[in-house]
Amino acid sequence: MAKQNAPFKFDIVGSFLRPEELKKARADYTAGVITAEQLNEVENKCITELVAKQKKAGLPVITDGEFRRSYWHLDFMWGFHGIEHIELDHGYFFHGEETTHGSIKVTGKISGENHPFIEHYKFVKQFEDENTVARQTIPAPAQLLAELFREDNGKDTLAVYADQEELIQDIAKAYRTVMQELYAAGCRNVQFDDCTWGMFCDAKYWEARQKEENVSVEEEAEKYLRLNNLAIEGKPEELVINTHVCRGNYHSTWASSGGYAPIAPYLFVKEQVDAYYLEFDDERSGDFEPLKYVSENKKVVLGLITTKSPVLEDKETIIARIHEAEKYIPLERLCLSPQCGFASCEIGNNLTDEEQWAKLALVKEISEEVWNR
Repeated sequence: MAKQNAPFKFDIVGSFLRPEELKKARADYTAGVITAEQLNEVENKCITELVAKQKKAGLPVITDGEFRRSYWHLDFMWGFHGIEHIELDHGYFFHGEETTHGSIKVTGKISGENHPFIEHYKFVKQFEDENTVARQTIPAPAQLLAELFREDNGKDTLAVYADQEELIQDIAKAYRTVMQELYAAGCRNVQFDDCTWGMFCDAKYWEARQKEENVSVEEEAEKYLRLNNLAIEGKPEELVINTHVCRGNYHSTWASSGGYAPIAPYLFVKEQVDAYYLEFDDERSGDFEPLKYVSENKKVVLGLITTKSPVLEDKETIIARIHEAEKYIPLERLCLSPQCGFASCEIGNNLTDEEQWAKLALVKEISEEVWNR
């Protein structure tokens, strides 16, 4: 296994476009045409091929591309005890598009033992070599809390957890259990994917929510921050936990907008992660000034290459933006990646497989030029 751990100067967020073979197999399984074992065989084959492509691209980190998931977050949540899969009558409302309708329901006390993602990780772990380390991506604990109170979901949640502090403690404990089991399986790199902070950045979202619920950004941010840190508390020293802050990534559309200024004093100062993977691919992400809040012991991965468009960025423009960010954080603490995954949900973004790998080749080329490695 590679001694160095994430983040890397040339890095990724984690998800990749699903091959048609895999999409068909998942559809066939849902329709009852093939068995779970047959679906698993196709998933294993496609992930094995993906890992080979990641290594060929020169990536120091490998993932399963989230090929066993429908969603970047819900499949993981469904793996907890006390949570079941439900379908709502609508999805998330993104900019110009509605997502598919999956969600979660609390049916009992939440716990994390024997989570199916442990076996998913072990499959990728076998492909590690002296040049690569296997990463496990999971939604942040705050994301689970947000989903539990998504619209009418809160009624089911409160029926089981009348005391919200008990809920927060159980979520944190469940995550600690999963991460302990991942660590025992050899995992040294966990990534929290977190859209909650993207919502905090969106002024229109908070104006509407404050009218409906009379809550403040400060109170909610502190609650979500505390939950994430409770989950991280007591982790093994060798386990690196990073986080990706997302504004929504579904079929090349987005959910929230706004710079990092409203959350910087909370997220960048107080969250006990090792690095932040941050979206900076368009004007919706704001400028780099909030990076001045990032603690000196943490790194930042600049998501300057968009996964939402097939258009390849201009290399010199990206390099100039890296040096602009350097005004707030030393270059050695900066890294480069695409702004998000290529397929946060199985539908994927609007670009081809060839265009996906061209984006990563550009990230590699720029990282080698900027950091001379």
